[in-house]
Amino acid sequence: MINYKKKNKGNLSILFAVIFLASVGVVFIYSASNYSAFSTYKDSLFFVKKQAIGVVIGIIAMFIMGYIDYRRLKKICIPLAIITIVLLLLVFVPKIGVENYGAKRWIKLGPLTMQPSEIAKFSLILFCASYYSDNPEKSKSFWGNLPVILYGIILCLLIIIEPNMSITVCVGALMLSMLFASGMKIKHLTLLLLPALILGVVLILIAPYRLNRLYAFLDPWSNPKGEGYQLLQSLYALGSGGWFGVGLFKSRQKYAFLPFAESDFILSVIGEEVGFVGLLVLLLIYLFVIISGIKIAGKSNDLFGYLLAVGISLIFGIQTIINVLVVSGSIPPTGLSLPLLSSGNTSIIIFMAEIGVLYNISRNNSLTF
Repeated sequence: MINYKKKNKGNLSILFAVIFLASVGVVFIYSASNYSAFSTYKDSLFFVKKQAIGVVIGIIAMFIMGYIDYRRLKKICIPLAIITIVLLLLVFVPKIGVENYGAKRWIKLGPLTMQPSEIAKFSLILFCASYYSDNPEKSKSFWGNLPVILYGIILCLLIIIEPNMSITVCVGALMLSMLFASGMKIKHLTLLLLPALILGVVLILIAPYRLNRLYAFLDPWSNPKGEGYQLLQSLYALGSGGWFGVGLFKSRQKYAFLPFAESDFILSVIGEEVGFVGLLVLLLIYLFVIISGIKIAGKSNDLFGYLLAVGISLIFGIQTIINVLVVSGSIPPTGLSLPLLSSGNTSIIIFMAEIGVLYNISRNNSLTF
């Protein structure tokens, strides 16, 4: 019997699913934003143009990452970690950092605007994958996990002071999940989880606007024109959609009723226009991408590829689940985009590049005969 290895063509279906989701996003960003974009910028295609550019760059990044051996990413792990910290600090530098709605989350470099916290998520994944693939035994002791814990804490601190609690929660959840996937003992993980939960409660209590959001979640009708407004408008949109929706481009909530309709709450507009059935199909595609990523991780030939695939699948899933729960009123409202669909160039470029890495790992998995 002869044994030999032959490279897979890779999981092409995950690429098609992601391109489909990004394309659907452009359509619904037009629907959700054309009225507000014209009112604000006198250009109904303002957000669509930006998103289309992001999708094109994202597709290019996805195919580049799909065909450059993912193992080469190890070489940029430390440089990317340093660059990420520098970028997160630059948001506080006058004339470089951009402030919107009281938060400094973006930096402006010439004509380009970037959200460093989006890069931070991939940087943490790469740092974890690189560290544990070189030192797999480190996960068994608490002190062996310390470099990953410290890097995750640094990222969370820099993001929370922007302030951006939603991304902080995502990064924190990602770090804990990666530690678990790397083999950290449950008792050590518990030592991190309990303080993290306590800190989350403290952060809510010390910030009045976060506490008001919690009250709005518990009883949005107590302040229907204030903190409860966005959640109520989201529920109106979803409720109006019924089973099959009011029709493409026929949303009523987008006419200045639902804030951030093209970004954090785009799923509400989609639900209004295509209904429960359309939303179900869309979410099944998201589920397919997440499950495909986990399967790619399970078939990976090496620990580095496994952890990369797990991390990318986790952050894609974590962010999708949180957005869906927020929009449906299942958890307190927070500003978090829906991967691939919400308006935001940095987010879509990074996510599509990450999917390229997933495809790369699947392409490098070998079949043995």
